[in-house]
Amino acid sequence: MNKIVPQIKLETYEKEVFEIDLDIAKKFGKLVPVLQELLNDDKPLTIKTINSGTLKKIITWCTYHKDDPLPPEDDDNKMKHSTEEVSSWDDKFLQEDGQAALFDLISAAHTLDIDGLLDVACKVVATMIKGKAPEEIRKVFNIKNDFTQQEEDQLQYED
Repeated sequence: MNKIVPQIKLETYEKEVFEIDLDIAKKFGKLVPVLQELLNDDKPLTIKTINSGTLKKIITWCTYHKDDPLPPEDDDNKMKHSTEEVSSWDDKFLQEDGQAALFDLISAAHTLDIDGLLDVACKVVATMIKGKAPEEIRKVFNIKNDFTQQEEDQLQYED
């Protein structure tokens, strides 16, 4: 016998509606206080700052990680948790759509308070710059160097 899983509806600013299981919605920290209201309301909750592609990606990530334990609350365990490796699934999933999509996910994870996704996505970015010189980092992220030659020389002198 199939168990009916309660669902909530989320709508992007593009008017695309997603129905997600309550178990998945619990990963969205910002939604937790209003989940009961959303379950009893047939109208979707509009998320004005997240596009459909990003929300779909978030739902996929949360579905894959739905049985993961919640991130630790205390500082000692947070530090231990933050040094854990990024799984190959997460690394591939988070980088498959490029940097712009990755940064959209980071912003959306922060907005929706999805700590696990935010943590792993930031780790992916950190590995992108680990061991690189400033010029290489600028190139990776397409950042223009706006230091004057004098400022560059001063930085070299301080090292």
